[in-house]
Amino acid sequence: MHRSQPRRPALLTGPGPARGATLAMSGAALLWIPQAALLAHAVGRLAQGAGLVDMLLPALAFLVLGVLRASSEAWGARRLFAVSRSQLTAMRQAAVQALAARSPLDRARLPSGQAASIVAEQAEAVLPWLLRYGPARMRVLLAPPVIALVVCYFSWLAALILVLAAPLIPLFMAVIGWRAKAASEAQLQLVGGMSGFLLDRLRGLSTLRALGAVDATARRVRASGEAVRASTMRVLRIAFLSSTALELFSALGVALVAVYVGFHLLGEIGPGSWGSRLTLAEGLFVLLLAPAFFEPLRELAAVWHDKAAGEAALEALDKLQAAGLPLPGALQEPDEALCIGRAPSVDIEGLRFAHPGEAPLFDNQDVYVRVGEHVALVGPSGSGKTTLLSMIAGLVPVDSGTVRIGGVPLDAGSAAGLRARMAWIGQKPHVFAGSVRANVALERDGVTVDAVSHAVARAGLGRIEHATPGESLGEGGLGLSGGELVRLALARAMCAPHAGLLLVDEPTAHLDRDTAAGVIEALLQLAQGRTMIVATHDLALAARLGRVVRLGEPLIQRSAA
Repeated sequence: MHRSQPRRPALLTGPGPARGATLAMSGAALLWIPQAALLAHAVGRLAQGAGLVDMLLPALAFLVLGVLRASSEAWGARRLFAVSRSQLTAMRQAAVQALAARSPLDRARLPSGQAASIVAEQAEAVLPWLLRYGPARMRVLLAPPVIALVVCYFSWLAALILVLAAPLIPLFMAVIGWRAKAASEAQLQLVGGMSGFLLDRLRGLSTLRALGAVDATARRVRASGEAVRASTMRVLRIAFLSSTALELFSALGVALVAVYVGFHLLGEIGPGSWGSRLTLAEGLFVLLLAPAFFEPLRELAAVWHDKAAGEAALEALDKLQAAGLPLPGALQEPDEALCIGRAPSVDIEGLRFAHPGEAPLFDNQDVYVRVGEHVALVGPSGSGKTTLLSMIAGLVPVDSGTVRIGGVPLDAGSAAGLRARMAWIGQKPHVFAGSVRANVALERDGVTVDAVSHAVARAGLGRIEHATPGESLGEGGLGLSGGELVRLALARAMCAPHAGLLLVDEPTAHLDRDTAAGVIEALLQLAQGRTMIVATHDLALAARLGRVVRLGEPLIQRSAA
């Protein structure tokens, strides 16, 4: 199956603010040529009997060129780091925005732990690629050809040795690099999978303890860690192999040039120069340039692993931005001017929806809910109760048909504003690590401490010692029972007085009879003066509501006049 190539950062593919920095860092390598010429000239003068005073001017020139070279590389590195960090931040923002723009019911979304690992940890592998690979590639394009031409001016044979030895390095780099990229992709996948596994098990730690599955989970974590360790060692072996192959061929090239120059100066080898024998200064100059010819190639090979890891990380970021089920109105500010009334009506006409590759859940479905009406959605599991609530909340785009809230069509333009006037009480309310007060307020504007305390009391949490507003909760609701979690969600909804539409998903599921009865009373109290739609299997709850809509029946569900 053909795999599309990852998009390359603009820093590597076209002109931009970092191009000057890359050129400065790459051009600094060429300053070694005049430095080597000064050094060879000075040694040649010393061999001819020159004194220390004659060395002052070449030494000063050598120092100036060295300072200029170091300054150019330092400026370019600082500039390139700033631009690379900015571009990596932009990539992360794009990935996070893509995640936020996808529906929470998108079945193709990556697990939150794996997505967090990609954005926070794996994305860092892109930075070394941007910082080192671009300048190294530019040096390979500039330095070796120039050095080969300069060497050829003095000795065509030495230049020929360098040119013949040079292709062996990128050839073996490419062969090893393909394997390094595959190993890096496998390692990143293992790291992301382990992160997702750890997050999932940490969220369910209390359940694991209750079931006595802590030891089995520990063995799974240990096995995952060993798999990551083995994968990391494979990547390191490939990296060391590439370095060994590089050093071997570059050392052979430099050694052959040194052997030729040495025997040529001794008179054992005549041909190779342009008619006249090389002088000591010329031979030393050629020898000084030979390692510099291979240095950019060695540097490129050294950062080849960074390139492989960076491309693998970039593909992982691309996966986060892959097309999926969109969230209508995502990343849009709510329309404050949108007015749907205190208790809006809900009109659904010609609704059609199907998950990709599955049979339609709804096909030309009509549901009408009057202003202030309380409706129970009932039906067998899989009939689409939660999905229908999600479409009313604008969390899932409909395939066809219309959904109107208070007479306002729900679409990409109005979804954010309509959602701001709803309250959602789900089956598994998420609880953040922090106080009960913070989990109820959720940093919403206008939610005061008194409002939170009043909501906690009305929801029935005030009588529970470990659920008072000042108590701390663990991530995922550690310390709260199922009924207490539902009451926490009720308290959140009570702190949204502007929410005229309540969407409730299985509020009494998995609760005992007494707890469910208390939740029902609190829910009915909350729903006074509001429109409420509840998806439930609980017949006792459905009997307390004004009307029951049975999903899966080919009937128009219209409320009685």
